[in-house]
Amino acid sequence: MTHCITRLRFNLKDDSVLNDEEIKKIPGVIGINRAGKQYQVIIGPNVDKVYAEVCDLGGFAKQEAVDENLDAPAEKQPLTLKGIGSAIMDGLSGSLTPIIPAMLAASIFKMLVAVLGPGMLGVLKEGTDLYTLFTFVGDSAFYFFPVLVGFTSAKKFGMNPIMGAMLGAILIHPTLVSMAAEGTPFRVYGIPAAVQNYSSTLLPIILTTWVGSYVEKFLKKITPDSLKVIGVPALTVGIMLPVMLIVLGPIGGWLGNYICAAIMWFGNTFGPLGAMIIGGVWEFLVMTGMHQVMITQMIMVFTQNGYDAIVSVGAVNASLAVTGMCLGYWLAVKDKEEKSLAMTNTIAAFIGGVTEPGIYGTGIRARKPLIGMVAGGAAGALYASLLGAKAYALVPVASFLALTAYAGGNSANFINGIIGGVISIVVAAAVTYFLCRNDNK
Repeated sequence: MTHCITRLRFNLKDDSVLNDEEIKKIPGVIGINRAGKQYQVIIGPNVDKVYAEVCDLGGFAKQEAVDENLDAPAEKQPLTLKGIGSAIMDGLSGSLTPIIPAMLAASIFKMLVAVLGPGMLGVLKEGTDLYTLFTFVGDSAFYFFPVLVGFTSAKKFGMNPIMGAMLGAILIHPTLVSMAAEGTPFRVYGIPAAVQNYSSTLLPIILTTWVGSYVEKFLKKITPDSLKVIGVPALTVGIMLPVMLIVLGPIGGWLGNYICAAIMWFGNTFGPLGAMIIGGVWEFLVMTGMHQVMITQMIMVFTQNGYDAIVSVGAVNASLAVTGMCLGYWLAVKDKEEKSLAMTNTIAAFIGGVTEPGIYGTGIRARKPLIGMVAGGAAGALYASLLGAKAYALVPVASFLALTAYAGGNSANFINGIIGGVISIVVAAAVTYFLCRNDNK
C-alpha cells in the first residue's frame, strides 16, 4: 500500500472481501475509487496520518519488499484492451507520481525566476548569483528526468532502482548529448545507433526499465549465486545498451514526439475549443485516473516547447472551478452542516490545493454542483486560450498558486491567465448557486 496527497492506495491480492458501503461509513472517509487493480480510499489532507496508522496496525512499514508483489495480480488475467490500458496507466502513474515533489520544488524556483526576474518585477537581475542559482535549480529536475524516472520506474517494474537510475544516467551522459548535437555517427557493438538527446524525456527510460526488469529477473535465475553480485548488474547493462540505444530510446523519442505533435495538432486545430474541453472534463479524468495520461503528455509538451497552451490551461482552470463549485454550494444551501462542509472544501481547494474533498464531498454527493464545475472550468479555459495565455511553469498544485503557471511570458499573459482563473471560480460558483439555491439539504 501507498498514498498520494489525498488517498490511501491498496494493491490487493484479493478484493472479494471489500465492502464499499461499510468503508464509506467510516468517519473521515470521503469516498472510494478503483483505478485499474488499485483500490483507493479517499481521505483528504490528513491521509499521511491515516497512512502511518494503518502501516503501524498492519506492520506494512516493516515489509517494504511486499510492495513489488502487491503490484502484480494474484493470478494471470485474460489479455484485453481494457486490461492493457489499465496496465499502461498503472505503469505511468507508478513511474511519475513519486517524482512530483521534485517537479514541484523545481517549478517553484522556475516560478521565482519568472516572477522576480527581469521579465516581470526585476528584483533578480540576469547574471547575478541568485538568478543563476534559481535558474539551474529550476532546470535540474526536468533535465535529469531520465535519472529520476529511471529510479521510480525501475522500482515500479520490480527492477533494482539504482540500476534504473544508472540506465537513465547513460541516456544523458555528456558524451552522448554532445554526439547528438554534433550528429556524430555511433555504433553499439557494431550496430548503427540513431543518437539522440534524451534529456528531459520520459518514455525512453520507462520503456528501458520495463524491458530491463525482465532481463534482470532472467539473469538472476540463471546466474550462479557466487557471481550474482557482480554478474547480474554488469550483464543487465551490457544487454540493455543495444536494446536501449538502438531500439527503445528512438522508439520512445518517436512516441514522445508523436504525442507532442498530436497535442499541438489538437490545440492548433481546435484552439481555444481544445482547452475548453479539457477544462470541462479534467476533474472527471482525475476521478477515473485518466489524468495521468494527460499529465504525461503535458510534461512532454512542456519540456519540449517550454510552454503548454492547451492541457495546462485546461487543468489550471478546472482546478479553480472546484473552488467555485464549493463556494457556490456554500452560498446556496441552508443546512448548517452542509454549509460548514462546503466552506471547508472551498478552503481546502483554494488554499491547500486539495480538490478531491470538494469533488467527492460536494460534487458527487449533491450531483448538481458538478455542472457548475464543468461550466466554470470550460469558461475560464476558453477565455484564457482565446487571449493566448500559455503556461510557462509546470506547477502541479491545484490551489490559487496554480495561476503562477502563467508566469514566464509577458505581463499580459500573466494577467489574462489570472482573469481566466477568476472566471472559472465565478462561473462555477454562479451556476452552482443557481442550480442549488432551492435545495434545503
